[in-house]
Amino acid sequence: MSFAWAKQYEPQSAFTKWLDEKLPFPRLVYNAVGAGYPVPRNLNYMWNFGVLAGFCLMIQIVTGVVLAMHYAANAQVAFGTVEHIMRNVNYGWMLRYAHANGASFFFIVIYLHIFRGFFYSSYKAPREMIWLLGVVIFLLMMATAFMGYVLPWGQMSFWGAQVITGLFSAIPLVGEPLQVWLLGGFAPDNAALNRFFSLHFLMPFVIAGVVILHIWALHIPGSSNPTGVEVKQESDTVPFHPYYTAKDGFGLGVFLILFTTMVFFLPNALGHPDNYIEANPLSTPAHIVPEWYFWPFYAILRAFTGDLSIPFTGIVLIPAKLLGVIAMFGSILLWFVLPWLDKSPVRSGHYRPMFRKFFWFGLIPTMIALFICGGAPAEEPYVIISQIATAYYFLHFLVILPIISQIEVPKPLPFSITEAVLGKDKVVEAPRAGTVDGTDAGTATDGSLQPAE
Repeated sequence: MSFAWAKQYEPQSAFTKWLDEKLPFPRLVYNAVGAGYPVPRNLNYMWNFGVLAGFCLMIQIVTGVVLAMHYAANAQVAFGTVEHIMRNVNYGWMLRYAHANGASFFFIVIYLHIFRGFFYSSYKAPREMIWLLGVVIFLLMMATAFMGYVLPWGQMSFWGAQVITGLFSAIPLVGEPLQVWLLGGFAPDNAALNRFFSLHFLMPFVIAGVVILHIWALHIPGSSNPTGVEVKQESDTVPFHPYYTAKDGFGLGVFLILFTTMVFFLPNALGHPDNYIEANPLSTPAHIVPEWYFWPFYAILRAFTGDLSIPFTGIVLIPAKLLGVIAMFGSILLWFVLPWLDKSPVRSGHYRPMFRKFFWFGLIPTMIALFICGGAPAEEPYVIISQIATAYYFLHFLVILPIISQIEVPKPLPFSITEAVLGKDKVVEAPRAGTVDGTDAGTATDGSLQPAE
């Protein structure tokens, strides 16, 4: 995003002038996160989560690289090396707990980031590419987290790998060969552990690359804002630094308080106790469950308990297992078409009364129900609740949202971001409503727009 009023980078010394000519990295940083990047002046703390997600990624990469120095991807010793890290490596316990809980906090931040995008329709034009790259990042995160969960080689790691890779066997014709190819055998063992470790180490750097594209795409149209109104004038923006670096710094401080509290006082609260038992292919846990951040999609997978068949013929068109797999992946893939499903010209949920009701009293309770059912045993009443919640989830995005976007009457939007923050401006609202001492009532002596009294 480039505005004529954006402050331009000016090297101050001979060295910075030479560096700017040969490798303009300071200019890049200045224009990306400095005073050279104008940002809507009305962003609230829901816009902190992008920076927090980047910080979480940095935590995961740094702690993961150090942990990889002490880990052995061998089924015979993997569990022991994790215990070695916890007991013998200097601050190994802290690194491992920071990495494990960092994954959970990463997903907490990303889920809040995504649902902020849902409410404020951050996926709409001209920001479709930002949204699409964000969904790609989420899918890469899920793959990375799954492979990382296998590495401790505890009971839940082993059986989680067995169950999740077993989903691919539901694909007709190529399913079982695909599962064998993924595992390197017929069951999780050395080959699978080596593959998952290699990919788990590589994927965060792939995510970092897509994050760069995500930020690059963001800087073309600029940040969205709570009103959904585009920037129209200089008074609609403030420089990213110092205004939003200070705001992000405060948010980061709150995040670190919560994160360190979890690492030091509740390090195992989000884990499963069975994963402190070494993997045993001959002993199946009573209740196989993935990490908590997979629970909504695991609930969707388990919601399909019957085959899709032709009535009275017994001919099965789609087995229940394949239906669950299609629905699980489809629940995320439909986010790719969300910019074209929601046709409302208004972005912000604050100005869409019908949309807001279905969001807070429909989508949010549905996601809470899926979270609960995904972590619960596959028994009643959780099965029927997950089936109802799954049905509403797809109904919301594929039917309700498109209909609402066509029939609802939104509230009047403010003319500009400045008007939303400071009140109506007489210069914008009506030409020359009056003068005071030779100056427009809504214009300062320097020509800048000011709020009317």
